[in-house]
Amino acid sequence: MTLVDDTPIDAERATPWPIRHRYRLGLTALLIATAVLYLWDLTASGYANSFYAAAAQAGSQNWKAMFFASLDSSNFITVDKPPASIWVMALSARIFGFSSASILVPQALMGVGSVALVFAAVKRVASPGAGLLAGAVLALTPAAAMMFRFDNPDALLVLLMTLGGYFVIRSISTDMGKRAAGWLALAGVALGFAFLTKMMQGLLVLPAFGLVYLVAGRSTLLPRVIHLVGAAAALVVSAGWWVVATIVWPVDSRPYIGGSTNNTVMDLVLGYNGLGRIFGQSRGGGGTREAGDAAAGAAGALPGGGAAEGMNGAMPTGGGMPGGMGGGAAGSSFGGSTGLDRLFGSEMGFEISWLIPAALIALVLGFVARGRAPRTDLVRASLILWGGWFVVTGVIFSYMSGTVHPYYTVALAPAIAGMIGTGVYALWHIRERLLARLGLSVITAASGISAWVLLNRNTTWLPALKWVILIGAVVAAVGLALGAVHRFRKLTVVVAALAVLSGLGGTGAYAVATAANPHTGSIPSVGPAGSGDMGGMGGFGGGRAGDRAAGATRDEQDPAAGAPQGGSVPSGQAPQGSEPTGTAPGGADSAPLGESGTDAGQDTTAGGMPGGMGGGMGDMGGNTDPALVTLLQNTDSRWAAATNGSQSAAGIELASGTAVMAIGGWSGDPAPTVTQFQDWVAAGDVGYYIGSGQGGGRGGNSEIADWVAANFTAQTIGTSTVYDLHGS
Repeated sequence: MTLVDDTPIDAERATPWPIRHRYRLGLTALLIATAVLYLWDLTASGYANSFYAAAAQAGSQNWKAMFFASLDSSNFITVDKPPASIWVMALSARIFGFSSASILVPQALMGVGSVALVFAAVKRVASPGAGLLAGAVLALTPAAAMMFRFDNPDALLVLLMTLGGYFVIRSISTDMGKRAAGWLALAGVALGFAFLTKMMQGLLVLPAFGLVYLVAGRSTLLPRVIHLVGAAAALVVSAGWWVVATIVWPVDSRPYIGGSTNNTVMDLVLGYNGLGRIFGQSRGGGGTREAGDAAAGAAGALPGGGAAEGMNGAMPTGGGMPGGMGGGAAGSSFGGSTGLDRLFGSEMGFEISWLIPAALIALVLGFVARGRAPRTDLVRASLILWGGWFVVTGVIFSYMSGTVHPYYTVALAPAIAGMIGTGVYALWHIRERLLARLGLSVITAASGISAWVLLNRNTTWLPALKWVILIGAVVAAVGLALGAVHRFRKLTVVVAALAVLSGLGGTGAYAVATAANPHTGSIPSVGPAGSGDMGGMGGFGGGRAGDRAAGATRDEQDPAAGAPQGGSVPSGQAPQGSEPTGTAPGGADSAPLGESGTDAGQDTTAGGMPGGMGGGMGDMGGNTDPALVTLLQNTDSRWAAATNGSQSAAGIELASGTAVMAIGGWSGDPAPTVTQFQDWVAAGDVGYYIGSGQGGGRGGNSEIADWVAANFTAQTIGTSTVYDLHGS
């Protein structure tokens, strides 16, 4: 006797029309609620991460800059990621004009699309109710509520991986071999563009996708293998065409590939955005700075003996956050020490771990519930897909030694949603059996206990909420275990509703609190105002202090390397290309950090962001003085100015709408050489050199700075030291 009946599950045809209509209304309500959560007051974050916002601005001004994801419209250097996410924002800016809304609204819509895709994938193998549960789980994950309101590449990455998962589900749910092969090939295309969004991270789901089709595809073995080969070819073509284009494109006619050591994309593929992330290799193989630099970061030291700006020379140490949120050991990057508990500790726990225990229990019991179902059983196949996605990605995130930021965990959210939706359905389908009722009870209790533990870390925010959720979960779990849902229809509705509300109560409340806060900078963090969010300070962008104590690693935005960050124009301030009016927080009239009598980094009133460290119109080093903006807008040089580091350049670009050369890129890229810079100056291609820029990690070139200082006269504009390079 098996634990399942062998009747194929076709939720759409098996559900009566009135109930189907009710579920369609439920889906509509879910998507509208998700849109409201992700879109409400979205522009309060300004340009969010100025690094990517500047690249989107450049792409809206120049097609080549858009194609390569150049940081500037004159194509000196690219960002350190492939360009797909920049394409979306730049196209939106071209259509609607460059603004906070035009770059952030697409991110929010990607979130709505991801929720719809999870619903569709789970509904196809289970039921509309299971799909709604899965969609709600994704929508209410705090990491999702943050990253779908931000302009990092992760929003598009999650959408494309979820789209790939949906295509795989379609491929295993059809009896027609050619159609199955087509759906599988589309999954390969989706992952190919995921690669063009964030390189190797987009391929972490590949093992799960391949396994589920190999196990559960409806064709015989040889055709299944052939279909997988075809899908792999589709992936290679859709991912490789842009890589090939950068290789064959004349080097002197394209920008320098930011983040690479040799001006090639393959250095990023195999190093910085590839194996270097996992194994923590030195620059050129991932570029992480690892233990030595991490320890230096923890002590507040920066290359050259400086201190993290805005930190008074001292990095915060673990344990100083509400609820005792502490960082990991030195060298463990921003995610804490390596190990299976990494996903549950510090900031990662708040971003993603609310429902991980419940999801894992649902996964295991879901497999048990399907028993000896046929090889092609769709429910079990769905569990393989979502479970494989979670296990592979989760283990890599837990043990990778290179740079890992807590917000990367948003890539786990669709898998957790799918595991819960499908696993709960598998048990609900046989709820007349004791195993199923006990399983549903344990899942409910686990979700309530997890919420209690996480909410108990933050003792100052809604202290009663954790008890309400815990009590509700216990009551629902008891009701499920006693079989109330099986015997009494009205009680079934009450107990099921209580189980869902208590299960989603903690993660939902934290997601809403996260969406209610603006996020700027490089490493945003989740949660309510005052729970450790420090806005855009020094490039941390709201990362919790406990996580920052883990030490600095080189990344696309390396905070401990001394990168001032703000980079956003709060809603209502001057648009790009026009002289700003008023004073941008942390911008025009702010002294560079460490240069005023009061450390600007400690000013809890600046910017109006949570934690007091809001981003101004540009970087926090004072490089957005109206006089400087006007000066740059009135030059017709190829680059209005050059400055040290990508973050300083990005801030100036956003304020002025001009192209600014980021010397050294984000973290000390070998570009330009002194000779190249001298030749450009001689040709009149560079208007000014701004010597006070400090943003952008280890960007910069001391030889260039010395040459400029020896041959040109310095002048002070606002708080910036500026050299006029015209007429050399």
